[in-house]
Amino acid sequence: MRLSRKAGLWAAALVSLSLVAPAASAASAAVPASSQRSHSGLLQLASPATAMHAAQSSNWFGYNRGYLPSRKRFTAISGTWVVPTATRHSNDSSPEASSTWVGIGGGCIDTGCGTGLTDSTLIQAGTEQDVAPNGAATYDAWWEIIPAPEKRTSLQVHPGDTVRVTITQSLPGLWRIEIVNVSTGQSFVKTTPYPSTGASAEWIEETPLLIGTDAGFSALPNLTKTPFTAGTVNGAPAQLKTAEEMQLVDGNNRVIGTPSAPLGAGNGFDACAWATTCS
Repeated sequence: MRLSRKAGLWAAALVSLSLVAPAASAASAAVPASSQRSHSGLLQLASPATAMHAAQSSNWFGYNRGYLPSRKRFTAISGTWVVPTATRHSNDSSPEASSTWVGIGGGCIDTGCGTGLTDSTLIQAGTEQDVAPNGAATYDAWWEIIPAPEKRTSLQVHPGDTVRVTITQSLPGLWRIEIVNVSTGQSFVKTTPYPSTGASAEWIEETPLLIGTDAGFSALPNLTKTPFTAGTVNGAPAQLKTAEEMQLVDGNNRVIGTPSAPLGAGNGFDACAWATTCS
């Protein structure tokens, strides 16, 4: 559905893209390490971008591109990163977890999240870096289509491995997900139907949602700097913009995760955990 000019765009976005406002922020919770993960309760927006800071979230940090500036839906995305090393940040008994991924949907539909509107669908894939209360770290590769929880793959990944993820709509409503461990030459491919609205595209480090008794967003472990490179969207270089940055904040609105400015002709960036700046 399309309405003419200016204000009509907003109404069209709301009707034809089935968008929803973001849910209230959720604090990290201590949950059993065996809880099933969902790599997103979709974006939990804490505040839109201002002249003083980037848009802020209680579960994501990285880059979010919305549909509204170009009025083009997203049908393909890719990104390459080095799997970070995860270690304990806290001395308490809760598990700590992090996800590194690219995806289509789930984020803000506009630059800087000024409208507060998000895409209610999300197809994503990436790597997981978790740390148990005893300090043992585990790593895996996964894919997910909201609202279903994650599906872990048999593809092995290790800290320091270079991983590339590509998500492409091969036919209307049919998606191909490919995860390649460039370091080992092994890969995972999955084709799945999914009714994505294609209203946002993301390159993200996340504290995943843990599903189970007393579930909530996980605590963030220490992570080595995560370099994202070779980002593309709709088959073209990503050309990321500073205005698309997303920071992670804790329950006291303190920044605990932040991306660098765009690097590599705008097709990559660094993600820094437990940092207020990243360079």
